Amino acid sequence: MNSKINLEEKDTDTIEKIVRFNLAECLGSPGPIIVNEEQKVIFFIGPTGVGKTTTLAKIAANFVLKNKYDIGLITSDTYRIAAVEQLKIYSDILQLPLEIAYNKEEMIKGIDHFQNKDIILVDTAGRNHNDLGQVEELKEILNTVKKKEVFLLVSATTDYKVLESVIDKYNFLDEYKLIITKIDEAENYGNILNIKHIANKELSYFTTGQNVPDDIQIIDVENIVKKLIEENNND
Repeated sequence: MNSKINLEEKDTDTIEKIVRFNLAECLGSPGPIIVNEEQKVIFFIGPTGVGKTTTLAKIAANFVLKNKYDIGLITSDTYRIAAVEQLKIYSDILQLPLEIAYNKEEMIKGIDHFQNKDIILVDTAGRNHNDLGQVEELKEILNTVKKKEVFLLVSATTDYKVLESVIDKYNFLDEYKLIITKIDEAENYGNILNIKHIANKELSYFTTGQNVPDDIQIIDVENIVKKLIEENNND
């Protein structure tokens, strides 16, 4: 909220309109994936357990089912066998090719292999944000591509202090957008505002469950503002 706004001698409806406007300004406009003539190489990054693989599958499925784009999948999440198997199942269902990259060189080969695809979606290993070695490894993976889009996934259930710590570890990135996961598990919508405030990056999507491809939405700022005000009024 803008501290310079004078709320004195204003009625309740006017104050609510001012609050709505300021909340919407804070949240900003959503920044979903926009496909144009240039190939999109899109990396999904974030802490372990935040839902990267499932979120990637939801986005891939929506593009395949609704937009008919030519898509390739790459996973570098080779630390967890289950993650590779999970993405393999989704790639089989969606009939999308999948490359597995065990290192930087294989990532380069995988991207080159998909040079004719409209979109390349890259799943990365969950990182312990306190492990500097893992952060450096992620930097190497991301640096394999000059033109890319990066989406940082953060859970809506994460404590504020942990959010600060997680987001701080990704400050080596000049540009990324935010995907907020596990909205359905959060007690309220307040953390959406927290995440936006801490990261100061564009919001793009939020996820509301495990179902592929359904439980993902482009951020609806008007609806989030409505929820925030309802929650505040119920306190």
